Amino acid sequence: EEMLKDEQRTKGYRNAIMNNPHLFRDKLVLDVGCGTGILSMFAAKAGAKHVYGIECSGIIHTARQIIKDNDMESSITLIHGKVEEVELPVPKVDIIISEWMGYALLYESMLDTVLVARDKWLNPDGIIMPDQATMYMVGIEDAQYKDEKIYFWDDVYGFDMSCIKKIALQEPLVDTVNPEQICTKSCDLKFIDIMTCKKEDLSFETTWKLTASRNDYLTALVVYFDVGFTKIHKPIWISTGPRAPYTHWRQTVFYLHDQLTMKKDEVVEGKFVCKPNQSNHRDLDFEISYKFEGVDGVQEAQHTYRMR
Repeated sequence: EEMLKDEQRTKGYRNAIMNNPHLFRDKLVLDVGCGTGILSMFAAKAGAKHVYGIECSGIIHTARQIIKDNDMESSITLIHGKVEEVELPVPKVDIIISEWMGYALLYESMLDTVLVARDKWLNPDGIIMPDQATMYMVGIEDAQYKDEKIYFWDDVYGFDMSCIKKIALQEPLVDTVNPEQICTKSCDLKFIDIMTCKKEDLSFETTWKLTASRNDYLTALVVYFDVGFTKIHKPIWISTGPRAPYTHWRQTVFYLHDQLTMKKDEVVEGKFVCKPNQSNHRDLDFEISYKFEGVDGVQEAQHTYRMR
């Protein structure tokens, strides 16, 4: 329900599909992780010859009823199972559509499954929707919430529970960031071309650099993403940034252990590592390190985080 009511998400997909009937007319379409079947129905309405939706969860039974209630059984076939294990009634498809993104783009993401479907079934001249994604970082001042979330554990009704503080700092927070809290310019962390990328590309290490946009205290780093439909007549981008309209992905906040006192135009830079957790590949492990030279001297740190 939350995803369907996410207008930025749903309207973005609807416009990318239904405003481009010339791409869908008489084409075979695959919907990876079809859920309720909403994207499959958009594709059928756009004129697809046939749409195949694959879904491994039990919601497929509801989706089949929805397809039936909308008289689309002749143009949409839903298949229950995993992309890695099922077979399609056709050797190749012309278009793959999927809403695969997770929090911070890659948490509980289905992108690796989309890549399997691409390599198994997509025609050499086929397209994927969306076909591009970019992950970004920006800095914020959020001392008040950090005090409530982190330092609360120092004194809980007179008891020292500070050991929980360490655990709380290691868990990124998914929340809506007030754009007024932004105190740096943003920087790119990772660009993904879904037409050509490989599963190994989804584990990555990169450098980052943030420039202060005003005098402020940097207390947290925020990660967000855009996805782009660039193969259509007029490209469409869905943004999850703090200054963009609300989406259910919101933003992902990584609190620093110590705040940085930054003057306008000063620069903090470091390293960002993102990789699936070894014991549960749907979880994400992050390492963020930085070095900053400011009024408090040289500050360096390396923090680890886990989204689960």
